[in-house]
Amino acid sequence: MKLGFIGLGRMGFNIVLNLHSKKVGVTAYNRSPGPLREIKRHGIETAFSVKELISRLPEQKIIWIMVTAGKPVDAVIRELLPCLKKDDILIDGGNSFYKDSIRRCNYLKNKGINFVDIGTSGGLKGARYGACLTIGGEKKIFKKIEPICKAVSAKNGYAYVGSAGAGHFVKMAHNGIEYVLLQAYGDGFELLRQGHYKNLDLRKISETWKNGSVIRSWLVELAENAFRKDPKLGRIEGIVGGGETGQWAVNTAEEFKVPFESVKLALKLRLKSRKRPTFAGKVIAALRNEFGGHEVVKKGR
Repeated sequence: MKLGFIGLGRMGFNIVLNLHSKKVGVTAYNRSPGPLREIKRHGIETAFSVKELISRLPEQKIIWIMVTAGKPVDAVIRELLPCLKKDDILIDGGNSFYKDSIRRCNYLKNKGINFVDIGTSGGLKGARYGACLTIGGEKKIFKKIEPICKAVSAKNGYAYVGSAGAGHFVKMAHNGIEYVLLQAYGDGFELLRQGHYKNLDLRKISETWKNGSVIRSWLVELAENAFRKDPKLGRIEGIVGGGETGQWAVNTAEEFKVPFESVKLALKLRLKSRKRPTFAGKVIAALRNEFGGHEVVKKGR
């Protein structure tokens, strides 16, 4: 099985390396040539145009798209369409809104093209060595691409979850949960920093918590990493980026009359951090940088 891959951002680049290491044939394309030249050094076949990408694929085309949500996904689909034929398969593995995925699936189905939406989690390490995937679309098409999903995933780390949009719907809920967990850790570490006992060793506390504590998690491990690099997080501002997927989750919860109060609060505090930075914001920004390479605002910038 061989597929084309469009989008060599942080996650896409690592997924391509992951596929290559699992002996899955992949040809990569990216709009800007820099990442293409870099990934070619890893022995991966590259294409410098959509037409070249298509020419390097088997009769039935399977193309994984990993670009920014919204208009960029639609732009890639428009560019691909003249080169595709009946029964080809497009996969959107980015953080798209689930209703957009339903729309794209219906649009492409009318043209005889199959569409699969995949919610991808696990950060950069997961993308490189074993991600968590939730997959939506027609089940028979999922079965056709299942070997690819299995190759990209951690052990038992992928699931077909339902019809068009379901993969991204589940990922949206996942990101809402992520907002709350990050905020909880951020608030807890801020209390430790501001409380009665001064100069607590937050790295040592993180190390202890990750071994047997009720709140042990990968995020606690990442907190230990962050505090090891910068014990007081003095080199970054308490400003948290992102917010789009959390807003989708809040809006969708309101649509279905789900209270979702913890996620609403976490989103509100994240947005508030851009005007009033906090130590909790520093923790969240540092954790996001650890797992996803998300940009932090450097102190004094």
